[in-house]
Amino acid sequence: MSRAGVPPDRYTLPIAIKAVGQAYSLKTSIQFHGVAICHGVKNDEFVESGLINMYVKNGKFANAYKVFDESPERKLGSWNAIIAGFAQGGRSKDAIDMFLKMRRSGVEPDGVTMVSVTSACGGLGDLKLALQLHKCVLQLKWKEKVDVVMMNSVIDMYGKCGRMDFAYEVFSKMDHRNVSSWTSMIVGYATHGHANEAMEVFHAMVEDGVRPNHVTFVGVLSACVHGGMVDEGKHCFRMMKNMYGIEPNVQHYGCIADLLGRAGLLEEAKNMVQAMPMKPNVVIWGCLLAASERHNDVKMGEWVAKHFLELEPWNDGVYVVLSNIYATRDMWEEVEKMRKIMRHRRLAKLQGYSSLTSLS
Repeated sequence: MSRAGVPPDRYTLPIAIKAVGQAYSLKTSIQFHGVAICHGVKNDEFVESGLINMYVKNGKFANAYKVFDESPERKLGSWNAIIAGFAQGGRSKDAIDMFLKMRRSGVEPDGVTMVSVTSACGGLGDLKLALQLHKCVLQLKWKEKVDVVMMNSVIDMYGKCGRMDFAYEVFSKMDHRNVSSWTSMIVGYATHGHANEAMEVFHAMVEDGVRPNHVTFVGVLSACVHGGMVDEGKHCFRMMKNMYGIEPNVQHYGCIADLLGRAGLLEEAKNMVQAMPMKPNVVIWGCLLAASERHNDVKMGEWVAKHFLELEPWNDGVYVVLSNIYATRDMWEEVEKMRKIMRHRRLAKLQGYSSLTSLS
């Protein structure tokens, strides 16, 4: 289009800028920012919000904020773009601060705003703020239609703040629920160790005819881990593959490894890990090493430690846990060997603390 001599306008550039953001190329992003300036459309609402999103996707929050800050007339789209950018980038406090500035400037939020802000609040775990934001959502309800996405974000917010009673109250009053609504409840209950409640919601979801997704099963399997529900966990793992055709990822395998390890089924856990279609990560090895220590299994501990150290050769916690396992079996020569290795590698253990032991 450019080579044909046709200049871009306020309709062309937002689409092109969105594509650039998805390419994650900072060099190209800066070039397109220059194009917007050259053609005098950088302050158009849609171009401006596009530039903010583009920089956020590249992790350049300072550039994104500069675009926003230099705008002579900020519209709702630009506020939403900067708030969403901070929220999605893990800068929850900045997102909340921008929301407060937005309200003070007299700009009214919409559903897009509230989804981003409630997500940011969940990241902070601030219940007092969560209650205030819920009021904002309810006020918005009288002005425009509150959709499922917004209410799901409120459920997720309360779940992350540890108030599953409030989350359930919102969930129970929803006229329409989708898979994310159910999943938010399941993950929330599982996160806080309410295994029975999580499984009750899952069974109700299946009975209601809602098809679970891979995130749902992460929540379900996590609940089984917290509740020590070995048979239920195995059943759900098989259900995921056989009934719903969902291929397990490393998170699902990690949950099952943790479940079997806690139950002392170390050989079964080992067989499952060896049969995985992908390489186990440090989380899985950490779960199995903690299980080996819990059940004083020397053979399993040595096997896990070998693989763990291939991924993290610098991790002193592996030697500490292995030394603890040897000590419980009165294998003092092996304990001394571990200490010599640690001294040789200049690895130091913090007294009374082991990051791997804390996994249990």
